[in-house]
Amino acid sequence: MRYVIIGAGAVGGTVGGRLAQAGREVVLVARGRHLAALAERGLKLRVPEGESTYRLPAVDGPDPLGELRADDVLVLAVKTQDTVAALETWGEAPVAGGGTAAEQLPLVCLQNGVESPRLALRRFRHVYGVCVWLPSTFVEPGVVSAPGNPLTGILHLGRYPHGTDDTARHIAADLEAARFEAPVVPDVARWQYAKLLGNLGNALEAVSGPVDSEQAMALYARLRAEGEAVLDAAGIAYASAEEQKEARGDKVTLVPLDGAPRGGGSSWQSLVRGTGTIEADHLNGEIALLGRLHGVPTPLNELLQRLANRFARQHRPAGSLPVAELARLADEAERAADRCAADRKGG
Repeated sequence: MRYVIIGAGAVGGTVGGRLAQAGREVVLVARGRHLAALAERGLKLRVPEGESTYRLPAVDGPDPLGELRADDVLVLAVKTQDTVAALETWGEAPVAGGGTAAEQLPLVCLQNGVESPRLALRRFRHVYGVCVWLPSTFVEPGVVSAPGNPLTGILHLGRYPHGTDDTARHIAADLEAARFEAPVVPDVARWQYAKLLGNLGNALEAVSGPVDSEQAMALYARLRAEGEAVLDAAGIAYASAEEQKEARGDKVTLVPLDGAPRGGGSSWQSLVRGTGTIEADHLNGEIALLGRLHGVPTPLNELLQRLANRFARQHRPAGSLPVAELARLADEAERAADRCAADRKGG
């Protein structure tokens, strides 16, 4: 198999670099300054055992590749807000032997949230979901860092919305050769929803910095409680915290990397890079959507969704809103939601 990594940032770049290190054939897809750096200097991958550079084909879309190969695996690793554009770009790409990528090739959604596989399934016949647990950082063009040891990450993998097959098992075998654990599971969505609950803190970290103070951790607990209430009301199954902890164990321990910048989550990295967009609509916004559909108030997730989008749009520095101020805004949002609920009940 040849792996075409569509979005060679923190997660995509790490997976692509590790696969290349394991002897698999890899193509990186990127844009702008990152693409230029990959083309000129290669992909620099910083991991616990050292720093390596991989000279891999780097393109901005399918056209430079000509016909795609019948053994290609498309790995979608862009942020969810960029998913539709990527699907439009790659879906109609011709495949050797006939047909298009959307008809013939497996598409692996290596992304946070739960929306991208649904979007992909509208266009692609063979969609695979991944629950991504892969600490990694991308803030400098051409450079990605992944501090996990002894494994780089854990990637639960399965057909979307459910099931397993030989393609999933072949992909998992390649990932396991590349220092990942890749359990093939028939219920990948259940793992993705569990990860979604953890990702509700991404916006909190992005706007107010590391979630390590008592006040910040209390805010995250409130965000997660809203998320759990919404998933329960919607009847959506998700792996428990205990099940996740057992699956992860001490397989991915973070170690300091020489020369690597301080890392934050994916949303924090979007603000640091000044991309102008952020994934909050598909993390906190997913909880807000489900809350509205099932009558569960989600004032804190709605607040963090708005703030994260504002920070991205206005290019405000990551972590620049004091946690105390965020806590005040959160209290106000909850009180307003309580008033609205009382008014509806009274009416």
